[in-house]
Amino acid sequence: MTATSATASLHAASREALAAVELTLLDVLEAAPASAATIGEELFAVVGLLDREIGLRRTLADASTDPAARERLVTDLLTGKIAAGTLTVLTTAAGARWSSPRELLDGLESLAVTALLVGAERAGRLDTVEDELFRLGRIIADQTELEQVLADRNAPTEGKLVLVRELIGGKVDPTSAALVENLVAHPRGRQVVAGLEALAAEAAKRRERSVAHVISAGPLSAEQQDRLAGALQRIYSRPIALHLEIDPGLGGGLVVKVGDEVIDGSTTGRLDALRRRFAG
Repeated sequence: MTATSATASLHAASREALAAVELTLLDVLEAAPASAATIGEELFAVVGLLDREIGLRRTLADASTDPAARERLVTDLLTGKIAAGTLTVLTTAAGARWSSPRELLDGLESLAVTALLVGAERAGRLDTVEDELFRLGRIIADQTELEQVLADRNAPTEGKLVLVRELIGGKVDPTSAALVENLVAHPRGRQVVAGLEALAAEAAKRRERSVAHVISAGPLSAEQQDRLAGALQRIYSRPIALHLEIDPGLGGGLVVKVGDEVIDGSTTGRLDALRRRFAG
């Protein structure tokens, strides 16, 4: 399963949880832009931990338990071991409702990828990362023996990482290296070439975002539009054009869609989320 298909296959509760935690991640990155690489790599490390510790990931994904208790567990376990921003993202994820332990892992990995790509985007290196990931996928696909070794589940992980590091050396962006090494170290059922293609597609999709579709309960003033465009530009590190639509049925607030991301701050959206929570 590729990174993109894993996210696409999330059930409704997990998609809602991922959207909420991603907002927290973007807030953290806006407050501390230089932390993107650290947060991404630490989230990958936690995914690796939870992949090994079956009991822990089941506990954190158990929607029948108190969310505050799950948040305390993460705080007690990881305080002092990871950056404050990473801990904020993880406690938010622990308090969210996930459909399964597997989808919690998929969500955290998606957040790690997002953090790294946001960091590359803000450094003006996202196009480079996209190109490197695609080219690495082609290089590995053309080296049948290397691809077979990387796909061998019985081969030691450290040996695979040595091969990959010899291949990329210091020749690629640190973001590309972090994404490739995580894929090789924690394939989670994915083939390396397909995984690299999916990551390149994620980078391309993020780089091409430039239009925000905004639905509001009433007309936005010029000042409100400028503030919203400015906030979105800070998040996505590029000018964002607003496409505005009015829907009085929202009851208040905004629904903003940029690419595949939806930020629902409407009264109706919050009420619907509460109904789903109680219905669950």
